[in-house]
Amino acid sequence: MIGISDIEAAAERIAGHVVRTPTVPSPGLSALLGVPVTTKLELLQRTGSFKARGATAKLLSLGEAERAAGVVAVSGGNHGIALAVMAAALEVKATVVMPRSAPARAVDIARDAGASVRLTDTMDGAFALMERLRDEGLTPVHPFDDPVVVAGQGTVGLEFADDADELTDVLVSVGGGGLIAGVAAALRARRPDVRIWGVETEGAQTMSEALAAGGPVPVRLSSIVSTLSAPAVARLTYDHVAALVGEVLVVPDREAVRGCLDLAEHAKVWTEPAAGCLLPAARQVLERVGGGARLGLVLCGGNATTRDMMAWAERFGLR
Repeated sequence: MIGISDIEAAAERIAGHVVRTPTVPSPGLSALLGVPVTTKLELLQRTGSFKARGATAKLLSLGEAERAAGVVAVSGGNHGIALAVMAAALEVKATVVMPRSAPARAVDIARDAGASVRLTDTMDGAFALMERLRDEGLTPVHPFDDPVVVAGQGTVGLEFADDADELTDVLVSVGGGGLIAGVAAALRARRPDVRIWGVETEGAQTMSEALAAGGPVPVRLSSIVSTLSAPAVARLTYDHVAALVGEVLVVPDREAVRGCLDLAEHAKVWTEPAAGCLLPAARQVLERVGGGARLGLVLCGGNATTRDMMAWAERFGLR
């Protein structure tokens, strides 16, 4: 299990390379939901999502031979952007493997940063290609199945615990589980009374299905939210969620997109559906815990284009 000392060490390692993002009360969301809401604005992080933290922590932990070999990562978008940009900043050659469903903007940013981008037909195929490239000698930087990466993501929770006022419930998005595993480890150490909720979208229910099955299982992916669409969680992230997280909630894609629109209107922030899904989940939490809650939302990323959002709004009849 990742301990608070691992997360504190990661925070020291990545300081100066990433942004200590704002933790701010949201009057607009507080009015919308009827309870105090505090947001951790990780969408303002370098590369537009929390992923820069774990990627940087891993890159800075590599030995000389591992750096010289070059690194490889698989990504639905944000991890690839983060690895490409941070590897370029640290003068490490990077290869990023993405499914063709990944946002075109993510592919373009990774290439513009100097990474070699390899596209596959499916996310399963992307993970398989990463494994082959690892076997050929590249150094893997897994998006979530790596304790160094998870500790790096846990610095989000460390900052949230240090900077937020009183909280009763914190909501965190779940893809492969690296973010929630790290955040949960940090919050359990610093704010043990806070309830932690995971949030997934329908068609990317890897953690909730793993919890039901008693361990990681492959999941058929159909969600539009590519940045949450891992084909399975890792045993590492599963163990942390099973031990530290109260429940993982699931919301439809349509409600995740609606959440983005509501966040833009009421919180004045531009998010992607991986963060937008927190808002409908927050309403579920309030139905369960009542009006005395003080919510914390980790807004994990904002790498959606206006074109993406318009297309999703049209698709779901939200315009």
